[in-house]
Amino acid sequence: MRGRAIDRRTFLHLSGAAGALAAAGLGGVSTRTDAAPPEAAPVSPQSAGAVRPFDLDEAPIADLQRSMENGSLTARSLAESYLGRIEEIDRGGPGVNAVIETNPEALEIAAALDEERRAKGARGPLHGIPVLLKDNIDTGDRMMTTAGSLALAGRTAAKDAFIVERLRASGAVILGKTNLSEWANFRSSHSSSGWSARGGQTRNPYALDRNPCGSSSGSGAAVSANLCAVAVGTETDGSIVCPSNANGVVGIKPTVGLLSRAGIIPIAHSQDTAGPMARTVADAAILLGALAGIDSADAATAASEGRAHADYTRFLDARGLSGARIGVARNFFGFSEKVDQILAAALDVMKAEGAVLVDPANLEKAREHGDAEFEVLLYEFKADLNAYLASAGGSVRTLADVIDFNEKNRDREMPFFGQDIFVTAEGKGPLTEKAYRKALETCRKLSRKEGIDAVIREHELDAIVAPTGGPAWMTDHVNGDHYSGGSSNAAAVAGYPNMTVPAGFIGALPVGISFFGAAWSEPTLVKLAYAFERATRVRKAPRFLASVEA
Repeated sequence: MRGRAIDRRTFLHLSGAAGALAAAGLGGVSTRTDAAPPEAAPVSPQSAGAVRPFDLDEAPIADLQRSMENGSLTARSLAESYLGRIEEIDRGGPGVNAVIETNPEALEIAAALDEERRAKGARGPLHGIPVLLKDNIDTGDRMMTTAGSLALAGRTAAKDAFIVERLRASGAVILGKTNLSEWANFRSSHSSSGWSARGGQTRNPYALDRNPCGSSSGSGAAVSANLCAVAVGTETDGSIVCPSNANGVVGIKPTVGLLSRAGIIPIAHSQDTAGPMARTVADAAILLGALAGIDSADAATAASEGRAHADYTRFLDARGLSGARIGVARNFFGFSEKVDQILAAALDVMKAEGAVLVDPANLEKAREHGDAEFEVLLYEFKADLNAYLASAGGSVRTLADVIDFNEKNRDREMPFFGQDIFVTAEGKGPLTEKAYRKALETCRKLSRKEGIDAVIREHELDAIVAPTGGPAWMTDHVNGDHYSGGSSNAAAVAGYPNMTVPAGFIGALPVGISFFGAAWSEPTLVKLAYAFERATRVRKAPRFLASVEA
């Protein structure tokens, strides 16, 4: 779930993941659990030309629903089409390698939903819609939940995560699991986003030698490559918005507590959340409404009562920017002249659409809580992971067990980078320690009271905007990730919502803009992001190029 804050490049990499999966039958399950997968084969410059047109390219949920209603599609044929696309594009052809495992029951589930539609009608907008889940989200079925680690390979969860229960209740078809940066990229300070021992390396579908960012790498790449209708990612700091930025899609990191974390392999309860990843704001809004809900197993969700919405599409407003007061957090600019140019054009669009820009409206305190944030994550990771593993059963029951497994399987688990973050976290004490309590207090004060809340109150803002990040960097297993900049940590540390939308391209590589605001302001962010999307229409499907110049 963890992405890197730009002011702390030395200690953490944005999570991403995937790898060269063995070819499997349609709807089959990847069984590569006893050894690390080989790295993906080199891609020739002709790879893009080998990608055939796909009937469902860029198809939004509303169009898919209309096709199922008029009978030109069924849920089963829809699932078959996406599974075929995964075989052709993800496991063969360009080898994006975003999907770590497909659901062997997907077609059976889809057929049952077709019968239900004929008998009773659709449950709602997700009825029969194929959804991919990040491989740190429990599913109580035949698929594994491993966080990309061989230490958990072969493990199946006893029951669905709460958000998966919500998806099934909405009629969604769980198509499979996506690769991720192993352990949501909280293992090593020298990791390469998009790599896990179980899955290997996920590639960016815009340029296959570029990184998909992470840790929800597979979810971002899969949505962008049209391997599913929508996907679910998770974030602690940057792990939804960064891969959304790098893969040219929409991502929503909700307020902590809007979505339950029960049944999700954790990093840190003060910042963790799942969230939607989609090709359009409307599709992300549909998915957000389905995922939200109060769960007795996650106390943080109690705060969402009266603040959550079952239908976020009612906030879609093409004129949503008119009269909106938007602050420009200039302290997140300046890391790239080309990104600044894209953001300048985006701000001009907002003004033309009637927005009132307060420029600058800086979040200066975002530079000050980096060390405290990392301290909080280290303490909470040990406590939260130990609790999750103890309840999950199996032979691996503690962080210490995982560290030991990795040491005994260094050739498979640590061929490129180690586990220094794991070791540091294991050395931390309980959450009652003064160092943890002080760090958490510092984070909350600087990110909330003296951060986002203060700036919004001072300037009477509806939201704040900043560049989500730079274009995708070249994947480098020797030196690790090459970050240029980003703005995820302001909302991440506060536990506040953050929404990214494609804003432009640097060469063939997409770049996004982030809208973030106060706690529970998802309706406002959806409105603003939708109006911006409608005014710009930046999203372009990837071409699976072997390489590009940025």
